[in-house]
Amino acid sequence: MTDRRTRAIEAAKQIKLERYSEAQAVFVAGSIIRGTDTKYSDIDLVVVFKEVTSAWRESFIYSDFPVEAFVHDPKSLRYFFEEVDAKSGCPSLPHMVLEGIPYPDTSFSTALKEEAADLIKKGPPALSPEDLRNRRYFVTDFVDDLREPRNRLETTAAAVRLYEILADFYLRANRYWSAKGKSIPRTLQSHDPLIAERFTSSFQVLFETGNTARVVELAADILAPHGGFLFNGHKLTAPETWKKP
Repeated sequence: MTDRRTRAIEAAKQIKLERYSEAQAVFVAGSIIRGTDTKYSDIDLVVVFKEVTSAWRESFIYSDFPVEAFVHDPKSLRYFFEEVDAKSGCPSLPHMVLEGIPYPDTSFSTALKEEAADLIKKGPPALSPEDLRNRRYFVTDFVDDLREPRNRLETTAAAVRLYEILADFYLRANRYWSAKGKSIPRTLQSHDPLIAERFTSSFQVLFETGNTARVVELAADILAPHGGFLFNGHKLTAPETWKKP
C-alpha cells in the first residue's frame, strides 16, 4: 500500500468523523485507491446515511486532498444505481461502491456492495433499434466531418467528440457497460485489448499528423455489424409537446 493511498484512507476516516459522523458507511474510491493516481487526483467518497432528505454531491479540500463526496441514503443510492447510472450505461456510482474501501466494514456496507455487484453483473440495458439507429447516425455525422477536413482545428475538434461517442457505441452495442472521458481506454482494454489498441493508435495518428484514414476505417469496422454508416433516410421526430406559443 503506497504512502499516498494510506494517507487518503486515513483522511477519509477523519472526514467521516468530522463531516459525516452520523453516516452508516463511507466508501473510499477512485484512482488513489486503485494506485493509478497523479498528484492532482482526488478522493472519491460515497457517503451513505440511514436517511437524507435528498442526495447531494459536494467538493472540498481536506488535508491537501481534493475530495468529491456523493452523499446518499440506501433509497437514493438505489435510485441513482437504477434510474441514472444504469440507464446512462455508465455505472460510475456502483463501481465506486463495489471497488471502494468501506468504513466501517459492516453488514450494512456489505449489503450495498452486493447490490452494486448485482447491478454491474446484470449489464446495461440493451439499446433499442431506434437508439441504435440514432447512434449510427451521430457517428456517421462526425466521421463525415473527418473525411475531407477543412483544417487541423476542425479535425481535432471533431475527433475529440468522435472518440467518446464511437467508444460508447462499441461498448453499448456489444452489451458492455460504457465509460466517459479518461475511463474509456481502461474500459475498452478490459473487454477487448485489440480494439483498445486500435482506438489508441488510430486516434494518436490523427492527433499527431492530421491523417484521419485509420479513424474512419475504425468507425466503419465498428458500425459494420450493426448496419454500417447511416445518413440517407434517417429521421428524428421531436415530441409534440416541444412547442411554445
